[in-house]
Amino acid sequence: MGLFERYLTIWVGLCIAAGIALGHLFPGFFQAIGRMEVAQVNLPVAVLIWLMIIPMLLKVDFGALHHVSQHWKGVAVTLFINWGVKPFSMALLGWFFIRWVFAPYLPADQLDAYVAGLILLAAAPCTAMVFVWSRLSDGDANFTLTQVALNDTIMIFAFAPIVGLLLGLSAITVPWDTLFLSVALYIVIPVVFAQWWRRRLLSQGGEAALQARLNQLHPLSLGALLATLVLLFGFQGEQILNQPLVILMLAIPILIQVYFNSGAAYLLNRHFGVAHCVAAPSALIGASNFFELAVAAAIVLFGFNSGAALATVVGVLVEVPVMLSVVKIVNRTRGWYEKKAITSE
Repeated sequence: MGLFERYLTIWVGLCIAAGIALGHLFPGFFQAIGRMEVAQVNLPVAVLIWLMIIPMLLKVDFGALHHVSQHWKGVAVTLFINWGVKPFSMALLGWFFIRWVFAPYLPADQLDAYVAGLILLAAAPCTAMVFVWSRLSDGDANFTLTQVALNDTIMIFAFAPIVGLLLGLSAITVPWDTLFLSVALYIVIPVVFAQWWRRRLLSQGGEAALQARLNQLHPLSLGALLATLVLLFGFQGEQILNQPLVILMLAIPILIQVYFNSGAAYLLNRHFGVAHCVAAPSALIGASNFFELAVAAAIVLFGFNSGAALATVVGVLVEVPVMLSVVKIVNRTRGWYEKKAITSE
């Protein structure tokens, strides 16, 4: 893990401070950026999100899908957690904590938006950092690559229906055309473009050319993430200063869902006798969130200064420390795990 990824929480904290300060000092600048929209899509944010997502999708090899049968038990468990449990468990946690436990301490006009942001955060699994978590847990590289490719394929078709269903159950109305627009802009177009670019790089210079381009894009992608966070907190500054504990209250359901879903995936894999090198990345992928997509969708659907956008950014804030703690848990419990899961796929 690089220096930036290891201390992502610190960088996010600095972006919070910078965004709040800049939003207070230069409100006109942020308002001008907020007005740069076409068909409800903020153009500066769209560019920043593409700069974040496309380098990640360049790493994904959809050709790995033919390896699914090699680790079918681990794949089945991860799919069940990612698409059958995680979005719904997050919705339940959001309803419980935001609309009941913390409701007296949060702005009443933002409760639905906070719940929506949490739903968006959990509606799709991570496609980039999971490769890091897999390496740190000695995970099977082929399984991780296959699982990410499969999840990205499912995400194209399942993200909008899952989000629409859970927002509908939460009595939160969003225009379906805007939801599908966010899917087209931040899933379909980046996937198609990244795969075309990947094939071109491989045909011209093989893996070396692909890796060289990924290395070149890496700092640009990280810079885009930081710039997006500064913009978001430039709009959110007043709300955070008025209620500084809102970030902590939003972080609690996120933390619970990460430990719940990673634990469920880990135990299910152990029950089915899946090798630890598959179970560890399965647990980490099962608990992961595609926060870049969540941030983009929240901005398109609810706006820069919405509670939904803030909730998705809190996911960024807690991502690294909580996932590193899950890595430590699966590594330290390997001996216990392998007492039962003595067979491999």
